Amino acid sequence: MEGMHIVPDAPVPLAPAVPPTPPIPLSALLAREDLALRRIAGPAGPDTAIHWAHTSEMADPYPYLLGGELLLTAGVHVTPADATGAYFDTYVSRVAAAGGAAIGFGLAPVHDTVPPALVAACEAHGLPLLEVPPQTTFSGVARAVWQLMAQARLAELRRVTEAQQRLAAAASRPDPVPSVLRQLAQRLTGWGVLYGPDGTEIASAGRAPHETARQALAHLTDVVRPAPTTMASPGTTVRTPPPGTAVRTPPPSATTPPGTTGRTASPTPTTPPGTTGRTHPPSATTPPGTTVRAPSPSPTTPPGTTGRTPPPSPPAPVGRPVAAAVPVTARPVPSSATDTVAGSHLAAYALGAGQGFVLGVASPHREPGDHTIASVAAVLLSLLTGEHRSGTGAARSSALVRVLLGAPPEEVAPLLGTGRWVVVHARPDTQAADAVAASALGAALGSALVDLADGVVRVLLPAEREPGPQPGWALGVSTAVGPGDWTTADAQAARALARARATRTALVGHGTRPGLADLLPRDEADAHAQALLAPLGAAPALTETLRTWLSLHGSWDRTAVALSVHRNTVRQRIARCAALLGTDLDDPDVRMELWFALRRA
Repeated sequence: MEGMHIVPDAPVPLAPAVPPTPPIPLSALLAREDLALRRIAGPAGPDTAIHWAHTSEMADPYPYLLGGELLLTAGVHVTPADATGAYFDTYVSRVAAAGGAAIGFGLAPVHDTVPPALVAACEAHGLPLLEVPPQTTFSGVARAVWQLMAQARLAELRRVTEAQQRLAAAASRPDPVPSVLRQLAQRLTGWGVLYGPDGTEIASAGRAPHETARQALAHLTDVVRPAPTTMASPGTTVRTPPPGTAVRTPPPSATTPPGTTGRTASPTPTTPPGTTGRTHPPSATTPPGTTVRAPSPSPTTPPGTTGRTPPPSPPAPVGRPVAAAVPVTARPVPSSATDTVAGSHLAAYALGAGQGFVLGVASPHREPGDHTIASVAAVLLSLLTGEHRSGTGAARSSALVRVLLGAPPEEVAPLLGTGRWVVVHARPDTQAADAVAASALGAALGSALVDLADGVVRVLLPAEREPGPQPGWALGVSTAVGPGDWTTADAQAARALARARATRTALVGHGTRPGLADLLPRDEADAHAQALLAPLGAAPALTETLRTWLSLHGSWDRTAVALSVHRNTVRQRIARCAALLGTDLDDPDVRMELWFALRRA
């Protein structure tokens, strides 16, 4: 009947359903001069976001709202008898309970002014109230909302695209992990940190948040870090997400049974009758205030399911020891989790390598596109922290065990690949290399056989994968050899790297051209070389200094750079070599003969 309004006693506030386009601030709509909208009640802060515009003349629009709307009305539903404080208080409370963002009241043809009772009700409920002038149509307001949303969406896409390009460029630098974190922190105006499997901070960039938020972020990483299946014995505490934490579960796998939504695993045949698939009853491991989304019912749900939630069982105290040894199934691990602590927006992203690395992000505010940008960084960090596999891990593990047990390289090599090999030595141009940078270099060269020692990265590479220059690195490459000559190739790569650093060349390969030395019998040439260099045999440093000095055409400075010593040390060593050999090193014939001998040494 007209004038009768049925209103539930206690409306439940609805969370706004987020549309595919980003919301716009109410202030942007008020700034449109063509609309001439005027705020006459409610908060004036910048936090009010409009998700869409909706027109309704229903006395109770609650059932028809999704949340986040600018509700437009001309007051057709308001009769003179209803224009009271009680009526408008109920009306505004219902709009607020439905998640409405603001009310726009149109002047004419029904009302010449905005009812004062409506203004008072909006002030009381903290809901913005806009006055829509007669010349502004509701369709014009809706069109302006969608135009602003399209502009915001375009700006978001441009921001995300630019961030993707900058993050990808950062991942190709010699220090990829710190560079990606720096770029991420710059794009989000916050702090980015990479946590190791044990929860320690491996690298970070940006302005760190308050200590309280920092500790909360470290705890948030436990939510997304994989936990193994264990047996819960007396005294065991089960780890659970902190209260109020929002988690994002990974997408469904190929084995997801029909009927599953893809958010969590579907229920098993042991699901009790009466389960709805909406929420689980509280359990001993669920902290107060935590909302857990349960799986959708699958075809295996037992007959008799009513769609209603069963009554909750009495919750046990959180963190109490388990009374007896029982199997504890590993909980489903979400791919990301968010929280807000001490004014900082926190987010944790599990890296795809599955080895426990987690990306943490803390920012003072959250903008559209932030999640996408952080997800791109997480993908890149997953590639950088994950092990690059050119073969199976089992084969490499077997090769390592055989070497440790004394097997010769010729026996181990077939497990790693067939054919010939090259050894690459590398040093970054600026900062010292770390394990992550070494792994990234191996991935760029196409090999997982990487070793980092004394600041030098060594990579064992199949000969068919010809190494190329890498930005920010100096590389020395050996000739292609069989497994029995890996030690010789290692020495060749070390000398090539020293020459590359001395000449500031990105890549230097060991010479492979035939020379006069190849015209002599190998045994005779080796014997002559050993006899000629015998006076230097007790001092390997002198032999290496003489080799490097001759390879660099007698340059004191470049030899000092290649050997990482002072130039005076080079002069002293060369003078000592001349004295021990009893010869004049300025004579080109002497240099040629010594170089011949050093090539055979």
